[in-house]
Amino acid sequence: MHASRNMGEKYKLWIIFLHLLIITCFSGSRARELVGSGTENKILEAISDENHPVHTEHTHVHSHKDHMDPSVMVFFTFKDLKVGKTMAVYFPKRDPATSPKLWPREEADSLPFSLNQLPNLLKVFSYSPNSPQAKAMEDTLRECESKPIKGEEKFCATSLESMLDFTQTILGFTHDLQVFITSHLTKSSVTFQNYTLENIVEIPASKMVACHTMPYPYAVFYCHSQESENKIYSVALGGENGDRVEAMVVCHMDTSQWGHSHVSFQVLKVEPGTTSVCHFFPADNLILVQKLQQHSLATM
Repeated sequence: MHASRNMGEKYKLWIIFLHLLIITCFSGSRARELVGSGTENKILEAISDENHPVHTEHTHVHSHKDHMDPSVMVFFTFKDLKVGKTMAVYFPKRDPATSPKLWPREEADSLPFSLNQLPNLLKVFSYSPNSPQAKAMEDTLRECESKPIKGEEKFCATSLESMLDFTQTILGFTHDLQVFITSHLTKSSVTFQNYTLENIVEIPASKMVACHTMPYPYAVFYCHSQESENKIYSVALGGENGDRVEAMVVCHMDTSQWGHSHVSFQVLKVEPGTTSVCHFFPADNLILVQKLQQHSLATM
């Protein structure tokens, strides 16, 4: 009887977590942190958020990296993670109303998710083999089927259930899971501008799962976890046009196993293993950790 009650409590906790993830993925939540209990007010706030930009634009940013695609301007090194630092950062502004949605497992599993099935998949979604959509699907499938780097566990989640399954294998079952996302506190169409780091809070965690959206006809998340040292931060940013962002940052302290072609090395002009690499998370990416006490690093 006692065992049955414990299983019932665990089931309820996973249901709560499911609801939190659904809201995080689909609502454009202003809530920076979602936890597994006592979150009714945060849920209501997340549901009521409206973030539907009609167009996007860049402010003019002077940088030695002006020739680069602004969308790769999310990388920096750990030594630059300090209050008062100003850097050019790209934050995509996506309309959650038109973004691909996570399918239920049964629906997602009814279609193959395999590169060798791409010709058949293109027919299913009525895409021409030479279309941009076909190229995006091919790139996503190729990335999802690529071998993980040493010390990395990776998985492309095609449903909410499969995302949770992978997360459980990495973090273990717990009712204190936290989901962190980047939140835009002001409405703006500007995607690329200079931001100043105004406050830094560390999210200490022994393990983490990061999930990144991938281009595909329905929502696919590239989820992975690395054995090497990673540091997680929530950073308050102030844009030069007045934008306010609570941005999630992950710093990878050991990049020695990364490929030389990784875009971060091109942006930072460094070699694998010679420096840490930090990057900002866009608003539709997720960081999942076990709940731990936070420590302010504002004086860093």
